[in-house]
Amino acid sequence: MSASEFQSTDTIAVRAGIETDTQYGAITPPLYLSSNYSFAGFDDKREFDYSRSGNPTRQILGQALADLECGFGGVITSTGMSAIFTALQLLKGGERVLAPHDCYGGTFRLFKSYAEKGLITLDFVDQTDEAALIEALDKNPKIVWLETPSNPLLRVVDIEKISLLAKQKDALVVVDNTFLSPVFQKPLLLGADIVVHSTTKYINGHSDVVGGAVIAKDEKVYEDLKWWANCTGVTGAPFDSFLTLRGLRTLDVRIQRHAKNAKKIVDYLVKSPAVEKVYYPGLEDHPQHAIAKKQQSGFGSMISFKLNGDVETVKRFLKGLRVFSLAESLGGVESLICHPSTMTHAAVSLEEQAIAGITQNLLRVSVGIENSDDLLEDIQRGFEHAHQPSSISSEQISVVA
Repeated sequence: MSASEFQSTDTIAVRAGIETDTQYGAITPPLYLSSNYSFAGFDDKREFDYSRSGNPTRQILGQALADLECGFGGVITSTGMSAIFTALQLLKGGERVLAPHDCYGGTFRLFKSYAEKGLITLDFVDQTDEAALIEALDKNPKIVWLETPSNPLLRVVDIEKISLLAKQKDALVVVDNTFLSPVFQKPLLLGADIVVHSTTKYINGHSDVVGGAVIAKDEKVYEDLKWWANCTGVTGAPFDSFLTLRGLRTLDVRIQRHAKNAKKIVDYLVKSPAVEKVYYPGLEDHPQHAIAKKQQSGFGSMISFKLNGDVETVKRFLKGLRVFSLAESLGGVESLICHPSTMTHAAVSLEEQAIAGITQNLLRVSVGIENSDDLLEDIQRGFEHAHQPSSISSEQISVVA
């Protein structure tokens, strides 16, 4: 019985590729490292001929993600950014993209660079502003790009509603589902045409593989994406696919533990006088809480918050942490914290960061699966360190200078 015959997300993830080896009966699918494959005879190509074009290990991962997202097929790419790059190849020269003004910094940089080269026409819009969204849709974009929840401020947009509006303009809807994974959100069932993942994050879940995926709802779009991935050479490596598939098998149990820990941390942060504001769609006072509750089966484990203080307060807070690692990326079993302005969104100008709502006292947390008490104690340690008076007075600093 193939994984595609199951209905539940957790079973699909665990059973992907299991017992498909017809040669030796291996339970887990073998890793195929071969760069090329022999022809059966003259002009008689087998299913695979060259690993850039197709690879058995990579194919199992792609189909597993397609099954999880309820799509037709999935293309596995070398990175999350190459997945985004592949989706852009569906455009003809100069066609319009409507993207969120607060999207991931790497996405922002790629889209803006394409626009500056004249390859696309681009509108960055606050997609939570309905009037601005309608006005942008009236310009007839060919791709409407959604990132929900957004990175790093966790804004949420209504996938079903925007997809209906986009269809009236004959636009493709692409949703970056990296923050929630198919465990908590299935955009294709809400009307989207394509889902993009950085599989580096929750799909793999162990911070040891870089990869991406583009999943299409229908066969024609899938074949186009597959063609472009092969043409541009951005397909993922077999060994990376093997490791990602191994990580995928524990996706559901990891995601549930991540979210359980995140809820405890959010409850702590909202009560702390050291925190100015908490951004988390699970909070009832989050502006789009109702939308998140409608289209998500969970609120995820990404949290952003603003410290009471300035950038120096942030530096002291980070220095006081012992469990959370100061690093980019997210979705691994380990807890990470980052300063978006100088890390994930460093490619975005300060002026554009301000428009998106990114400030110098903003921090983004990827909650891991460690013991929640240890995580809470670490945050408290950071708060205490952040508000300790400096060991050197301003007068001493001026004298030393």
